[in-house]
Amino acid sequence: MVNVRKLIPALDTSDLNQIEHLVQTIDQHELIYGYKLGFIAGLTHGLPEVVETIRRFSAKPIIYDHQKAATDIPDMGKRFAQVMKHSGVDEVILFPQAGPATLEAWVKALKEEELKVIVGGIMTHARYRVSEGGYLDDRAVLDIYSRSASLGVRRFVVPLTKPDAVREVVQQLPDAGQAEFYSPGFGKQGGDPAQFGFLRTHYLIVGRALLGAKDPLDYLDGVQKELKV
Repeated sequence: MVNVRKLIPALDTSDLNQIEHLVQTIDQHELIYGYKLGFIAGLTHGLPEVVETIRRFSAKPIIYDHQKAATDIPDMGKRFAQVMKHSGVDEVILFPQAGPATLEAWVKALKEEELKVIVGGIMTHARYRVSEGGYLDDRAVLDIYSRSASLGVRRFVVPLTKPDAVREVVQQLPDAGQAEFYSPGFGKQGGDPAQFGFLRTHYLIVGRALLGAKDPLDYLDGVQKELKV
């Protein structure tokens, strides 16, 4: 199996000038798939303005991660999807911890706005699922992935810090070989991509390590050598 690996910078900063400079610097690097925006930049400047800033230098996908979206009632999905469409993002991450009714409504709403849907259920940090000493039932988390797949979702967030948990997720997916996986946890959190050779299309999400790099292009070249892509 040929593995497709790309990098997604997580632009978790309120400094719009830093975002502009970074995108302008690295956008042509072949390792870059797209850019992930979160609440820090979005709430500080307004999501449309941040998207417009990126679009001056890049036509690559812009992914919005509300950290965490789809934890509200089902009816709010349509309003959320409209905001996402108006902002100009291309893909949206959901963590539907509010239950299956919310999951179904929000996925449907985003698809109606012709936005790509990415669904996650497990986060990178310790003490998240019950088996780890956390709050979320392990079986319910797995159901998020399998139910999303039944709704036609083919893009999933899986943690780079928990390879065994990701294997469980993949076993739940009927067409895992055709799915695309987005993994936070690369860089400062210490996730190891070498343990995920069973994923065909794998996007690695990197935040602090890249944002704090003295020479972003040199950092990306180093990652490229490490990944052998």
